[in-house]
Amino acid sequence: MAQEEQSSRSIYTDIDDAGSDEEINKWQRTFRLWRETLKEHWGLLTDELSVKLSMLVVAGFMLIAIFAPFIATHQPLQRQYQGEAGIIIEDWVEPSLLGADTEYLLGTTAEGFDIFSQLIYGTRAALLVGLVAAIFTAGIGTLVGLVAGYYGGKVDDALMRIVDFLYGMPLLPTVIVLVAVLGPDLWNIILALIVLQWRSTARVIRSQSLSLRERPFVKAAEVAGAGDWHIISRHLAPNVLPMTFLYGSFGIAWAILAEAGISFIGLGDPNTVSWGTMLQASRAYSALSFGAWWWFVPPGICIGLLVISGFLIGRGYEEITNPKLQ
Repeated sequence: MAQEEQSSRSIYTDIDDAGSDEEINKWQRTFRLWRETLKEHWGLLTDELSVKLSMLVVAGFMLIAIFAPFIATHQPLQRQYQGEAGIIIEDWVEPSLLGADTEYLLGTTAEGFDIFSQLIYGTRAALLVGLVAAIFTAGIGTLVGLVAGYYGGKVDDALMRIVDFLYGMPLLPTVIVLVAVLGPDLWNIILALIVLQWRSTARVIRSQSLSLRERPFVKAAEVAGAGDWHIISRHLAPNVLPMTFLYGSFGIAWAILAEAGISFIGLGDPNTVSWGTMLQASRAYSALSFGAWWWFVPPGICIGLLVISGFLIGRGYEEITNPKLQ
């Protein structure tokens, strides 16, 4: 009797293990399919010279952000002083609005901050806002679009009404209001951007999903008894990944530009150095009137380079997903 019970338990254990292995294999096949789709489009994307150069620019800024403590010559929010040796530091004079020299590679601000160090550390803020906002907006938009497009009916109506409501709000003014209410913090800016930016991705992915769910391979999966999540993850998601990446690359550029604009009007995080806060400070101290171009030109150039690179990468990918644009 004991042997029969042990044998029965062994059979059920083997069945459970087989089910677990099958589930693991399904996930492995799903991720392999996603990886192959991305690999194929990556090869097509890197054929464009403008895209290659843009990727090099973005990679360069990422390396600067990672190694900022080693590249910067001073702390970004530490005042620098000049004076004769032996004089106590309280009597030293802040090197206000100094031009570039061997000590301060891009000069100093009116408060004695080293501009080069602020520029280097500002890269971190720009990429943090751009990447985090883009990842979340692309992810949320893709998930909402897939669910709305696949299920249709009341689910689609409910989700699209939310999207329509958000489309009635202009992006930048609404983000400014949200940041003003939540407080001038970098994460509040990211949160405000996420709340509004996913709407465009959701609408496009939903349109694609409506078309894909009528394709023969989806109908065949339904007849074979595949579950909803299996169909969405294995058959719909890999086919909409190109549009997810496209809107993600545009989202990075828009987020960086939005953060710079919000910081420029004085709603940036006062405890974090960003290119937008640098421009705001230069405006507040009338750097243009004093001819201190070294204060506002470098962050403006960096914003332009990173935003244009993001748009060029997105544009290159758009030509892959829509050959008519070539």
